[in-house]
Amino acid sequence: MPSLHTLAAVIAGLALPWSSGTVEGHVNRIKMIKRQMYGRVGFNLLHKWVLLAS
Repeated sequence: MPSLHTLAAVIAGLALPWSSGTVEGHVNRIKMIKRQMYGRVGFNLLHKWVLLAS
């Protein structure tokens, strides 16, 4: 049986008019860039890639 927190989250997800889809898309894009550059560069170049990719 699901907890009350889980039930409340599902109800809120179905009832509220806003979505976090845009934020999730940005997070996925940044993670993809990070995976592509893993082990090759430092944080500064990764930061530039993220800014240029947007």
